Amino acid sequence: MFTPILIASFISSINAAAIISRSQSYPLSQRSALGPQTKLTIGNKVIAPDGFERSATLVNGEYPGPLIAAQKGDNFAIEVANELTDSSMFTSTSVHWHGIYQNGTSYADGTASVTQCPIAQNQSYLHSFSAQNQAGTFWYHSHYSCDGLRGPLVIYDPEDPLAYMYDVDDASTVITLSDWYHAEATVLRYIIGNVADSTLVNGLGRYAGGPMSDLAVINVEQGKRYRLRLVSMSCDPNFQFSIDGHNMTVIEADGQLTEPLQVDQLQIYAGQRYSVVLVADQPTDNYWVRNLPNTANASFVGGTNSAILRYTGAPLTEPTTVNTTSTNPLVETNLHALTNPAAPGIPEYGAADINLNLQVSAVDGNFYVNNVSFAAPTVPVLLQILSGAQDATQLMPNDSVIILEANKVVELTLSTTGLGGPHPVHLHGSAGNSSLNYVNPVRRDVVSAGSLGQQMVIRWVTDNSGPWFLHCHIDWHLDVGFAVVMAESPSETRANMQQAPDAWDQLCPTFNALAPSQLGGTGLDLYEAAANMSTNLYPPPAPLPSSA
Repeated sequence: MFTPILIASFISSINAAAIISRSQSYPLSQRSALGPQTKLTIGNKVIAPDGFERSATLVNGEYPGPLIAAQKGDNFAIEVANELTDSSMFTSTSVHWHGIYQNGTSYADGTASVTQCPIAQNQSYLHSFSAQNQAGTFWYHSHYSCDGLRGPLVIYDPEDPLAYMYDVDDASTVITLSDWYHAEATVLRYIIGNVADSTLVNGLGRYAGGPMSDLAVINVEQGKRYRLRLVSMSCDPNFQFSIDGHNMTVIEADGQLTEPLQVDQLQIYAGQRYSVVLVADQPTDNYWVRNLPNTANASFVGGTNSAILRYTGAPLTEPTTVNTTSTNPLVETNLHALTNPAAPGIPEYGAADINLNLQVSAVDGNFYVNNVSFAAPTVPVLLQILSGAQDATQLMPNDSVIILEANKVVELTLSTTGLGGPHPVHLHGSAGNSSLNYVNPVRRDVVSAGSLGQQMVIRWVTDNSGPWFLHCHIDWHLDVGFAVVMAESPSETRANMQQAPDAWDQLCPTFNALAPSQLGGTGLDLYEAAANMSTNLYPPPAPLPSSA
């Protein structure tokens, strides 16, 4: 099993969903969940999750998308059907199953330009894969845009060794955290430095100066213990999450169980997940759930960046609890893997079989990894490999594909310069941690690389042949070059991969036959809309056809 270990982050040098109700009315029924064999219909619909109406890209007409729930050992067969029609946004799509290793099924990873071509309008593709021995909290999303296509995925373990700590763990305790924008991503991608209009919890929130729109309500019964599965579906900001008057015990990070650790606040980056046990041991009342983004002037005024924890029997009113300063925030280095905690290889920095160094820089809003800005290839990297390309000189994009030998311990040091941090870095097919700790690091698949002048160290074993995307999980940074591809043993990929379905082979011919006008999201009016919002713009791509 492909299990990278993230050894360090935030070091400046190399030393070391809940039941939702309207806030003023009665609770809705528990969120429905789809099974591991299901269909996701991707379409457009006008919604107003924070009181502002806009067209969005949704799954089955919902935001967030429906929970996909499975049991450990289940096989997945998920059909993704593209019924997009709104040409102001991209009308092709793909869906990535974040945190699933895809060992032997890299063609099902769902990453456009790396493991497949996008799914064209009026087409569908069946993703068939096994999560093998994985269990925990995951999610699904598109790398194609930030207009709403994202939702939670949970694999339940009937033999969870920490099950004794909680009473309730179901669809009602999955909590999604996200940012939300009033303009389409196809407009915002031209602006250098975007700021979200609001923060949503389980798809509801308020924006500064906006109406008193509905807030999400997490309903609890006094005396019960709840496993809250927090999923950051953020396109950009990280969040400081807390619940007034309550502690939380962390027991999972990114699909990996941890030794229980009590905190009163935790920072969660884009793409990360935590399971926390909440004990409903306070007086019957309403309590503010706080989810503060790391954006300028963010506050809780008017119920922004907030949701409600409501005890059974409490009045249907908004909380009056007071925000207090955290005294026991999560320190990530205090998290430790519950089982098999040691990092692979010799427990010394620089003593892996393969030691890599990547330098990330930012110039005029664009990102460069070792002086190269990632540009999506016209042919997916996996298809290039299956067509005979074997080394870095043969693989596109040039200088953005790193070849790794099979069955080696790899240690990657990634350093950042320039603005835009902290950067949450995700390696597809991975799990990892954060501190120079080779004895018992927490394993996770998204780790902060920090900000200007900081570093992280990632260690993993190359036992999953195929091309795996390593990128910043801030969507705007990925869009302008913050990515590379780690191609593990390309010469062995075909032998170690199950036969790709015929439908996978047809994705590229179908997509490549589309005219530019059929792709959506490229009209001159979108660039003009960006210019009306900001003067700090990227240059328009050429040619830029009119959508008229």
